[in-house]
Amino acid sequence: MASKISNVSFRIDSDLKSQADMLFSQLGMNMTTAFNIFLRQSVREGCIPFDITINTPNAETIAAILEAKQISSDPSVVAYDVEDALKELKK
Repeated sequence: MASKISNVSFRIDSDLKSQADMLFSQLGMNMTTAFNIFLRQSVREGCIPFDITINTPNAETIAAILEAKQISSDPSVVAYDVEDALKELKK
C-alpha cells in the first residue's frame, strides 16, 4: 500500500532556516528528513524528545565557556594527559 503524503507549511526566520539547512546538510539530510525524525520520535515517546527549559547560563558560566573555547584553540597552550598533569603538579 502506498503511503499518504501531506504537505505542511509554516513560517520561519530566514537566518534560522539557513543555519538549520546547513546543519542538516552536514548531517546528511534535508529539512524534511529532519522534521520527519523529530515527529516520529515525538510520537514514539509521546512527548517533545528533548527538554525545553528556560535555564540559561549566567554571566560567569558564559565567561568560563568562552575562556575554555579560547584556551582549547590556542596552539601555545600546553596540553597534558592525566599522568603528565600530575607530574607537573608535584614539581
